[in-house]
Amino acid sequence: MSTRRTFLVAGAATAAGVAATTPAAAASARPAAPDRELRRILAEIDPARIEAIVRKLVSFGTRHTLSVQDDPVRGIGAARDWIFAELQRHAAAGDGRMTVELQSFIQPVSPRVPAPTRITNVIATLRGSVTPERVYVVTGHYDSRVTDVMDAVKDAPGADDDASGVAVIMELARVLATRRPESTLVFAAVAGEEQGLYGSDHMAQQYFEAGTDIQAMFSNDIVGTGDAHDGTRNDPRTVRLFVEGVPTSETTAEANTRRSVGGENDGPSRQLGRFVKDVEPDGTNVRVIWRRDRYLRGSDHISFLLRGYPAARFTEPRENFNHEHQDVRVENGVQYGDLPEFCDWSYIARVARVNASALWSLAQAPGTPKGVVIDTTQLTNETTLRWQPGTEPDLAGYEVVWRETTASDWQHCLPVGKVSTATIDLSKDNVFFGVRAVDTTGNRSPVAAPKPSS
Repeated sequence: MSTRRTFLVAGAATAAGVAATTPAAAASARPAAPDRELRRILAEIDPARIEAIVRKLVSFGTRHTLSVQDDPVRGIGAARDWIFAELQRHAAAGDGRMTVELQSFIQPVSPRVPAPTRITNVIATLRGSVTPERVYVVTGHYDSRVTDVMDAVKDAPGADDDASGVAVIMELARVLATRRPESTLVFAAVAGEEQGLYGSDHMAQQYFEAGTDIQAMFSNDIVGTGDAHDGTRNDPRTVRLFVEGVPTSETTAEANTRRSVGGENDGPSRQLGRFVKDVEPDGTNVRVIWRRDRYLRGSDHISFLLRGYPAARFTEPRENFNHEHQDVRVENGVQYGDLPEFCDWSYIARVARVNASALWSLAQAPGTPKGVVIDTTQLTNETTLRWQPGTEPDLAGYEVVWRETTASDWQHCLPVGKVSTATIDLSKDNVFFGVRAVDTTGNRSPVAAPKPSS
């Protein structure tokens, strides 16, 4: 992992217990290289295992949400049971730190669900060893479809969409089950996505009602290949990451307030996108796209965005719509359908490593600062920021970051110590500010942009 940006330390700060200083040294956004444990994690992700997962999921014929649920070899029920058994097997290697559950509910009749239907998410939870109340979620959807979204009988292999994403979360669960992340990691294979995001919607609502502190969520949907197989340039190193701006859950007044402080580019999901870019593995290009999702499309991260959780969607660089969702067939010697032959196992492993790097870095770092406000009650050329102090035992302190209003990413950084208030000798009118936490080993949280004080 290489450092993507150099944060220049400049300006002066005054805060409780911190003397005003004007440091001249430069500070990096992230450590120059992943720690030893993360390097081991990345090395253990196995393309051959990923291939085996995708081919097994394809072998169930169809995984349509409305397909048979009690056949041991065909349909979504067979896929559900196999995923559950595999995740249980991985959990058994982790001395009880990982638990696996079937989260089922009955989906009422809806436009794509003609009769009440049982939908089941398969969820593996790896409890954090230090701050288990802080949670990071990663999903792939195991249901599939053909051209006719209501056809629950015809073969729907769903290799790219989305056995590839399920393979990512299952391989992550296998590799991380024996580790001790500081915060809780959740690996979920959700269903009902093609019929209307029903599985993830139920999952997100359960977390929301429980008051769960989900600080990041990633959906892996259509992550099978960097080659669209349509004659265009193969792009095996690029992974797209879609991140929205102002949270969908905010009211118009809240959104306007957010814009007045830092603009839509400073919403929690945009900060999450910046964080992922910072920790991307060497040789991989995470292409962060400032949009909730593709036009006419949507994925399971939207269910979490609607509850106010920071969430983003990983997907391949260029989709082939001639294969995706198409019935399995041969025309003029060309085979169509979402088949394993169109997947690149090394590419899916690359996506898994991007996820692993982001999840592990988030789990080991302090949480994103909460309650960050900027004092807008005083006419002054200084800027005062306040936030709630974190409770992590290895918390070292905080950094104030800022950038020009025309810049897309943070440009400057000033350490201010283990405090909850900082005053910077820069005008709040001229730049955008943020705050992030740092632990004793140099791990940094995502940035939190401030809201105006009341």
